Order: sequence, then structure tokens, then C-alpha cells
Amino acid sequence: MNLKPLHDNVLIQREESEERTASGIIIPDAAQERPQRGTVLAVGPGKGETPMNVQKGDSVLFGKYAGTEFKVDGQELVIMRQDDIVAIVE
Repeated sequence: MNLKPLHDNVLIQREESEERTASGIIIPDAAQERPQRGTVLAVGPGKGETPMNVQKGDSVLFGKYAGTEFKVDGQELVIMRQDDIVAIVE
């Protein structure tokens, strides 16, 4: 399926969460924290005169409760406004 965000929305795929601690202890799924980092898959055209500061392929950090999660073809994705992204990881 091909998704194209509208306005100032950004489509992001979350990074996989860590399954083990640094000391090797396995973390059960229920106790794993969702990563707040992901890769931009698609970017909307922008809204009004506000330019889009992120682009496809950028690695970004975002707020813990930012965006709306959904599944497409078995892949968990997040769509959020550009304002919910706090940093681009370089």
C-alpha cells in the first residue's frame, strides 16, 4: 500500500525496541518501552507558508505520546504532525 501524508503530517516507522539489557537480561514484551525514535517514510507537502524541515529517510526523535499508530501490511507505523518531531538525528 502506498501512503502519502497530507498537510504537515509525517509518516514514521518506529525503530525496534531493545529485547535485552546491557547485562543480557531478556525484557518481556509487556515491559518493553516503545522507542521514541524512527525513520521518516513519507512527508506531506506542508501547510500554508510553513516549510517541511524533515525529509524521507531522516532519523527523528519524537514525543512519547505523539502521533497516531496504525498497522499497514503488518508493519506498525506512526503518523504525526511535523511539530511533534523534536529532533533530526544526524
